[in-house]
Order: sequence, then structure tokens, then C-alpha cells
Amino acid sequence: MISFVLNGKKQDYQGNPDKSLLEFLRLDKHLTSVKDGCSGQAACGACTVEVNGKAVLSCVTKMSKLQDAEVFTPEGFPPYVLDTIAKTMVNEGAVQCGFCTPGFISRTKVLLQDNPTPDIEEIHKAIKPHLCRCTGYKKIETAIQKSAKAILENEHVDIRRTSGRVGVSHPKYEAYNTAIGKRKFVDDIFLKGMLYAALKFSDYPRAKILKIDTSKAEKLPGVQRVFTAADIPGAQYVGLILQDWPVMLKEGQTINYIGDVLAGVVAETDEIARHAVSLIEVEYEVLTPVTDVFEAVKSDRIHSERPNNFETTQFTIGDADDAIKKAAFVSSGRYETQRVEHGYLEKEAAVARPDGKGGLEIFSQSQGVYEDRRQIAMILNLPEEKVRVILVPNGGGFGGKEDLSIQGQTALFAFLMDQPVKLTLTREESIRLHPKRHPVFMNITLAAGKNGELTALKLRAVGDTGAYASVGMKVMERVAGHAAGGYFIPEVDIEAKTVYTNNIPCGAMRGFGANQVAFALESCVDDLCYQGGFDRWKFRYDNALVDGLTTSTGQKLQGVGIRACLDAVKDDFYKAKFAGLACAIKNSGVGNGMNDESKVIIQIVSDKKIILQHGWTEMGQGVHNMALQTLCEETGLNPEIIRVEVDTKAQIKTGMTTSSRATALVGLAVINAAKNLKEDMKSRPLKDLAGKTYRGEFICDWTSKPGTDAENPIIHYSYGYAAQVCILNDEGEVTQLVAAHDAGKIMNPMLFEGQIEGGVHMGLGYALTEELPMKDGYLVHDKMRKLGILRAHETPEIIVKGIEVKDPVGPYGAKGIGEIGLVPTAAAVANAFRTFDGVKRLKLPLKK
Repeated sequence: MISFVLNGKKQDYQGNPDKSLLEFLRLDKHLTSVKDGCSGQAACGACTVEVNGKAVLSCVTKMSKLQDAEVFTPEGFPPYVLDTIAKTMVNEGAVQCGFCTPGFISRTKVLLQDNPTPDIEEIHKAIKPHLCRCTGYKKIETAIQKSAKAILENEHVDIRRTSGRVGVSHPKYEAYNTAIGKRKFVDDIFLKGMLYAALKFSDYPRAKILKIDTSKAEKLPGVQRVFTAADIPGAQYVGLILQDWPVMLKEGQTINYIGDVLAGVVAETDEIARHAVSLIEVEYEVLTPVTDVFEAVKSDRIHSERPNNFETTQFTIGDADDAIKKAAFVSSGRYETQRVEHGYLEKEAAVARPDGKGGLEIFSQSQGVYEDRRQIAMILNLPEEKVRVILVPNGGGFGGKEDLSIQGQTALFAFLMDQPVKLTLTREESIRLHPKRHPVFMNITLAAGKNGELTALKLRAVGDTGAYASVGMKVMERVAGHAAGGYFIPEVDIEAKTVYTNNIPCGAMRGFGANQVAFALESCVDDLCYQGGFDRWKFRYDNALVDGLTTSTGQKLQGVGIRACLDAVKDDFYKAKFAGLACAIKNSGVGNGMNDESKVIIQIVSDKKIILQHGWTEMGQGVHNMALQTLCEETGLNPEIIRVEVDTKAQIKTGMTTSSRATALVGLAVINAAKNLKEDMKSRPLKDLAGKTYRGEFICDWTSKPGTDAENPIIHYSYGYAAQVCILNDEGEVTQLVAAHDAGKIMNPMLFEGQIEGGVHMGLGYALTEELPMKDGYLVHDKMRKLGILRAHETPEIIVKGIEVKDPVGPYGAKGIGEIGLVPTAAAVANAFRTFDGVKRLKLPLKK
């Protein structure tokens, strides 16, 4: 027996001494402020607790080490200390998705016990074990410093109250409860009678399945049922665009990558389910995987129904080849970008339960609950109205939670067993399963005249989309559509190919193709400046898009803020000895001939409670705030009485939370819904409106695909704009990144700054260190620590400059900012390195 004290209460533990403290806290005690982000890899810090006055990682602390120990989790911290740190985190914007925040709070509490007045170097040292993928750490560092001061001076800290209107730094929705661990994520949900599931993944990247033997797994005590593809009552294949991704594969079918699912086990515990999976025996006919994207174009089909190069985006304006021949200066190169893991702190998890009416309820972390509903209904062969998907705001998405990952299998198991089921991936499984950022190979030529005017662009790009389509063709469409970046180039010849391989699928990730091509384009821009002796800032300013000019797709723009962004960074650029400069443009909305739409419902429950329903996913970016603050701006309502919900029960079908579009679309829909509410409020008090419902919507149905014959094509309803400067010291190290971003209208200054800081941080990792290498269809590693995500002490100073050039479509002129924070970053870093050593960089990451 192991005796210790947990949050002031004695514990007598008689279980497995090798069990981790994290498992004990979460699974035995349901203390869910303590998070599992890395599955015992000691890589993320989310599981930090206090043991005998020291901050420790509970995921690698065995129960055998706890005899006579005193353990505290945030649930047991002194209320004043917890309250002060958490509220300061909220007020400083240090809580975005919030999954990592309880771990940072635990670390801060212990730090301040030992060192009440830490400086920034001491803070960096303390939080070195922690990862945050959302914030870029800057607001966390500030919050720790301000918490120290408040606790030292015994100050009382309240969460900042505001009008909730547009333009004020209203605290992030539910940030306090998220920070202290009270607001649950999917894996924090425990239901009565709930069973646990685990999946059997393929052992090979390409093989024919000859036999799946589940007999040993079925006999294991505690196993309730083993599932194979034969148990699927409906569609075996699903997908966001193409229905090419199997829920599970059958005997006789061919495996396409190492993340293909062959079977699933449901058992009394997660431990039993995983043990049972290890007992499943599969007989394969091993085949040679196709992993080189250029070989894949020429090789036999991975999917029999379509060629490996299954989509190509191509368009031309003028005669680029002729213009290049006549140009005074030409820059050409073959650029290559890497595969990158999203690295969100919250791993994939799903919980499903029968609704007692022949249908199912699913608690999902997805970036599109209505897309989840559609695909789950297909799998179960049910009408969509029989499937209810409830959004649980997730712990980071960045595009990686668009595809149906494990929600389908979880729903299938719960539906067929008529019992609640939870399925949670380990970090290793997460890395193996979900789509990544595309490796893109780009042959690019950029030409300029003798006076420095850009004259022509030619691009041939190939993207490795892996085993399944995901949204790969749309990513490569953005590579093509953003090839000219923020510049007017009159003659263009663009081609971008999307190609299947037997690698892990690639799909949506923050930047969505724009950042890959920006790296190549901006390097060529600098190269032209060196060739012609042009000033790098002025060259960009003179060639920048302005109102009335067209993009490379022929779309005429209004509300262009590139020159305003360049003006904002001009002094920073010229003052630095070694500086790299890059501009960016990033679409808002999927566009390309597809509809962008949003619907909302405002329900007046009483004069003390209003429910605002929409269909977008809150994943740290603040879309709930955007909806709430728009409603407050329109009506003057008190933000404290508004509750925001996302649940397919509302029947307000919404697409994926992607393409930097949620702010504009939900804002415009709320404005539409608020019209009648405002009118009613003029003549009646709010309490008299109880029971009334107000609906609103916004639909953009006027876009077209690049290369169509439209006279004045509109590819996207809106774009965001940016310019960034990377500054190096005399040793060639990045010391500062200045980011000027045109948001059109800054809806919430604190959240805006946090989004850009987080985007820049991700962009710096993309530029310098991040990569997920594969060899012969296998991962070279599946460790979070090796992903190359920058930690706080590795992240340079980030200076954010907000620009407001109004957009003609967005609410109050707002533009999307969720992705553009990282679009120019790698290019700016690469260009800075060239100023330092004169070497032109052609491949990411730069510090491989």
C-alpha cells in the first residue's frame, strides 16, 4: 500500500505501483485539470502538478514514488493563489484554447513559492518543460510577471469587465473556467456505464490484408466486443470532399498508409482495450509503397477509381514565357517545403452515447460538427437528424481536426453496442493518424523590368497529399491562387498538382498553401533586388497590390492593406543591420465557386439569459467572442447574460471552421439576426421578449474557381494582408520579429494580438526547426519532443502592429486573421539569413 496526501486528503493506494500519477489523477480520481498532452513522453508540461513543494510531470511520476508525499493539483491550490494566477492569465490574454493553462498555473504557483519576483530568464527556465501551440508564450510570460506582483502585494484581481462591444479587449469566453481546469475537454468527460475503445492500425504503409484474426482479443477478460469493417451498417468510405477514406479496411482490401484502421476493441477499461488490440493478428501480403511524389505521378494508381495526380489547378494571364524572355532580371529556383505536424496539445478524443430514441449523441472536438454529423450518419446508415453532434471547444486545431478522425469509429461502437463509448488516441497514434501540412515542391520563375517592375511569374508546384484526398486539392488550389502573393504581376502561368502517395495524408493546416508558396516567391523577390540593386522595401512597396489591381487569379481587389503594413514596418526594417522582409496575402472563405455561409439563432430565455447559437468551432481563436461581441455591438446587451452554444440540434448547418472565415461569417449572420431584435427592444423591455427567437444568416454565393471564364472573377470574398520583418543579431540569431497585419477592423485588440503572436510563433518553428520526416512510408519518429516546436526560451521578441484598412464585405470592415500570422514568416526569416551570409535558401526547415 502506498499512502500519500492528495489535495489535503489521505490516500491509501493499493494498485499497480508502476501506474503513473497522471493516470491515477485522471482515471481514478477524475481530477481533469491535469491534462494528458503527450502520453507519457514528458514533452508538453500539461500534466504538471505539485509534489512535496516541487513542480513535477505527473505523466512520468510513478505511484511507487509517492509514499508519504503531499500532492496538489489546481483543484487543491489555495483559492487566493489559484484565483489570482488564473484571472491574471485571463486578463492578459494568456488563455486561448486553454488546454495547457492549468499546467502553466501549477508551474507558476510553485515558481512563486520559491521565487516571488522572478525575472524573464527565470520564468523561461521554469516553463521550459511546457509547450503552448496557441499563444507564442508572450502573454503567458506577462501573466506570470503580473501574478507575481499581485501575490507579493496581496492584491485582489478581478476579471476585466467590459461592454462586450466590438473594439474592446473583452476577456475570452469561458477563459477562467478553462484556465482552472473546470471547463471540460472531450477526454475529461466520464459517463455512467461508459466503455473504452482502442484501434488496431496497419503495420505497413502498403499491403493487401489477407486475414484479420481477432479471436485472442475477444477472449481477453474485460473485452466487450471486437469490431471490423464487416460491422459497418452504412458507408465504409467517407471524406470531406472525396469519399475515399475508409473507416476500417476489410480482408482482401489494400492498405494505403500506416494510419489505416483494421479493427477496434471496446472493453471495460482503456488498458484492457489496448492490450486486446495487441492480440489481434493480421496476415498481410506486403507491397512496395509509393512515397516519392514525382514517382507517384508516373506509377500505378493507389486508388483504382482515379489517377494519383487526381487534380491540377491551372490558369494563365497573358504570355509569361515571352515576358520572362524579355525581362531585365529573372530569378528562378526549385523550392521545397516540409511535412509538419499540427502539434495541438489536445489529442484526438471522442465520446458517443445512444440517445434512447434509435439515434446517437457525439461529443466532438471537430472543426465542423455538421460535417461530423453528415459523415457519421453515412457510416451508421441513419438520417442526419438521428445524429446529434455537440461541440466541446477543443484544445487547438489549426486545420488538423477538420477530417473525421475517430468520431466515426466511436459512434459506430456506441451505436452497435447501445452503450456510451470513449475513444482517445495516444500522442503516437495521433501523429500516425491525422493529416499534416503538405510538403510542396515548387519550380518558380519571377521576372522584373529594368526599373524594378514585376512583369511575369511562372510556377509549377506539386503537393504530396498522401494516402487520401482530405482537402489536399484545395490546399494546392491556394498555392496556385496565392502564387503572386501581395504583388501585381501582369503575366502569369500557374500550375499546381495534387498527388496521392502512401505517406500520411496531408490536408488543412494554418496557412493552407499560402505560406508554402510565399517562401518561394519572397525569396525570388529578394533575389531580383540583389540582381538589380533595388531597395528591398521600396521594391515591394512599388509592386504591392492596391485597390483596383488584380491578383494572379484575375480578381480585382478593394480594401488592400499591404502598403499600410509596409509603412508600419519601414523604420524597423531600415534600422536593423540584418533584416529580412516579406509580405503576404491570405484569403478569407473557401470561395473558389463554393458557398460560404453561416446561420445563427438568438434565443431570449429571460432578461438574465440569452442563448446565441452558431455552427463554428471554438478552438482558441475566439470565434465565440466574435459572435458575442457582435451581438453586444448591435444591441448593447450585457455580455454576462449571453451564453454561446454549438450543437447540431439547432439545425443551422455550417461548414468547416477553416479559411479564416468564421469571424466574418458569424459576425454578418449575427448582424442579420439582430435587426429584428433591435427593433423589438426599442418598444419592449428584454424581459417581455422571453421565449422569442431571432434567426439570421449570411451567404456568399458569388465566387468562382481560378481559371474560369468569368469576366470579373471573384475567387474569395475577402483577403487579409501583412508584412513582417525578421531581425538578426551579429551572430545570425533571430532576435525579433515585427509583424504588421491588416485586420480591417480589430474586433478585440487582445485576441488579435494573441492570434498574430501565436501565428508568428508557429511560423518561426516552420521556418527554423519543425519537420515530421518519413522514410519508405514510415515515420522516422513519433515523439512530440522531436517535432521542433519552439519553447518559450527559444521564441524571440514578437512585436505586433495592427492595421485597419476596411474590407468591403466583413462586419465593420473586419478581415480574417487566423492564418495569415505565419504566412510571410518563413520567407522573412530566410531573407534575413541571406542578408547575414549571402546564401539563398531553397528548402525548409532552415536549421535542419
